[in-house]
Amino acid sequence: MLALVQQLSPLEAAGVLLGVLYLVLAIRKSLWCWPAAFVSSVLTIVVMFGARLYSEAPLNAFYAAMAIYGWYQWRYGGRGQGAPELPIGVWPLRTHALAIGGSIALAVVIGWFMSRHTGAAFPYLDAFVTVSSVVTTYMVARKILENWLYWLVVDSLSLYLYWQRELYLYVGLFALYLVLVVLGFVRWHRDWRAQPVSA
Repeated sequence: MLALVQQLSPLEAAGVLLGVLYLVLAIRKSLWCWPAAFVSSVLTIVVMFGARLYSEAPLNAFYAAMAIYGWYQWRYGGRGQGAPELPIGVWPLRTHALAIGGSIALAVVIGWFMSRHTGAAFPYLDAFVTVSSVVTTYMVARKILENWLYWLVVDSLSLYLYWQRELYLYVGLFALYLVLVVLGFVRWHRDWRAQPVSA
């Protein structure tokens, strides 16, 4: 165990701790989840390049950008200063079908490109995690309830990828994420049901 701890990167450790902080704050619908997400994403970019998970590095750059977008959306409700808090919403089945189908199609294209032109580990699975994470992060920024269900799938696949690349702190992080995602869905679902009908 000591040998494992000694192999862990300080950047990986910091990224993991801030990632946990982000999710805990997101469950609580705290605006401060977004600064934690931003710094965690920047640190994780470096770690993913080192592990040759090339789709994960730009994904974390996207996360950093979405942290800024999410901050604005949650702070101003997407309508400007002084607007009420952004309510929790749900997507119709057609939107889910488009999101999932589009994610699979784009992941196949990206995975094919990565398998032909890079030394990427697990190019198709890595690409699917990346594309799905982009969609799901947008859902969080817009406070779409079903984001937690998407994260169950994405985080499970991410856990497998990180295990295969021996990024054990990230394995632990995503195992914890799976628990927190369930708690997040339960809390957001309760809050969604308690919203005024007009929201």
